[in-house]
Amino acid sequence: MRRTILHMDLDTFFVSCERLLDSRLNNRPVLIGGTSDRGVVAACSYEARVYGIHSAMPMKMARMLCPDAVVIRGDSGTYSKFSDMVTEIVREESPIVEKSSIDEFYVDITGMDRFVKESYMWSKELREKILKETHLPISFGLSTSKTVSKVGTGEAKPNNHINIEYGNEMSFLAPLSVKKIPMVGDKTYHKLRSMGVEKVRTIQEMPMELMERVLGKNGQVIWKKAQGIDNTPVIAWNEKKSISSERTFEKDTTDMQKLRSILVAMAENLAYQLRNGNKLTACVTLKIRYSDFQTFTKQMRIPYTSLDHTLIATTLSLFDKMYERRVLIRLIGVSFSNLVGGTYQIRLFEDSEKLIKLYQAMDNLRNCYGKDAVKRAIGMDVKSIGGMNPFNGQAPIIPAHRRR
Repeated sequence: MRRTILHMDLDTFFVSCERLLDSRLNNRPVLIGGTSDRGVVAACSYEARVYGIHSAMPMKMARMLCPDAVVIRGDSGTYSKFSDMVTEIVREESPIVEKSSIDEFYVDITGMDRFVKESYMWSKELREKILKETHLPISFGLSTSKTVSKVGTGEAKPNNHINIEYGNEMSFLAPLSVKKIPMVGDKTYHKLRSMGVEKVRTIQEMPMELMERVLGKNGQVIWKKAQGIDNTPVIAWNEKKSISSERTFEKDTTDMQKLRSILVAMAENLAYQLRNGNKLTACVTLKIRYSDFQTFTKQMRIPYTSLDHTLIATTLSLFDKMYERRVLIRLIGVSFSNLVGGTYQIRLFEDSEKLIKLYQAMDNLRNCYGKDAVKRAIGMDVKSIGGMNPFNGQAPIIPAHRRR
C-alpha cells in the first residue's frame, strides 16, 4: 500500500510559547538562549532572522546584529508543558505517532483515505484543532515519505501547510537547495558545492555510484532522498528513559558553595519532574567539564525513588568523590536514568507519612505557582534551573504570574 506520512512542526516554538505568556513580544525580534556573552541562541523569531541571526549563533554576535532584540533566558520546563499539550492532541487523533523532538512529529496515516476521510483534509483538521486548543502556530507537510514531508513542512512555513502528491516528489525537490535535504550538514554541503552541486536537481541527474564514491554510504542515502525515496518507518513514540539538567558558567569557577547550591537546585527540580510524571529513578549520574574541556561522569545506582533528600544526597556524594582536581569548572550536570512508572513507596525505617505529605504539599504549590514557588534555602540564590520534562500527563497548569 502506498504510504502517507504527515510531518508537523511547531513554528519558532520557544518564541511562540513566550508570546503566549507575554503578548508584548508579538512582532518584535526575540532571542532565546544563554544571556551571557558565552551563551548561544537556542531559538529566535522570524523578525530576528531578518538580521541574519540563527540558532546556535553566539549570543554576543546576535546582539550585535540586532541590538533591539528582546533576549530571554527561556524556561525548558514551560516549553515541555506546552509540548505535552500538543503531543496529547496528536496522540489522541492519530494511529501511529513519532515524536522526533520537543516540537516535531511524524504521523503515519497510510490508508486513512479508505476508512476515515481524505488524508489532506484530515491533516488540516488536526492542525486546526491544535491551533484552536493551544494557540501555537504549526505547519505541516504531507507526502509519501518522511524526508519529503519534512522538507515540505520547511517550505510551508510559517504557519501553513503543503501536500506533495504521489508522483510529484522529484519535481517538488528539484529546484530546492541541497541544504534542504536532511543529512546534508555544513561539511557535506561545502563538499557538494565544491563539485558544483547546488540544487537537488543536480543530484537527481547524477549516478548514485558517483555520490557514493564522494560521500561513502551517506552519499547513497542522500541520493535516494533527493529522488524522494525514503522507506524509513514512523516509530511509535515512547517515553524517554532519562531526564537531565546542565549549567555552563559565564566564568569558570571553583566556588564550592556555588557549585553545591546549583547541584542541589538541579536535583530538586529533576526530582519534582519525576513525581509530576509519576516516575522513579534508580540511577544518578553527575557530569563535570573542566576549563580545559576534559569531561568526566560518574554514576551511582540507588533503590527506586523520587524524593529530593535521597537524590540530593546522592548527587552531592558523587560530587565529593569526583571533584579532586581542583581545576576551574566550566560545566556541571545531573541526570536521572533507569526510569520506571510508579509512585514512591514509603521505606518503613527511613521515611515517614509526614515526609511524604510534605512533598505532596510542596508539589501542589509548584503546580499552581511554578516550579520555583518552593525550594530549599541552599538553592535560593540559584537562577531558575530548567530541565526538559519528558513525561506526558494532564494539561499543564500555567502559573498565574505567567498567564496572559
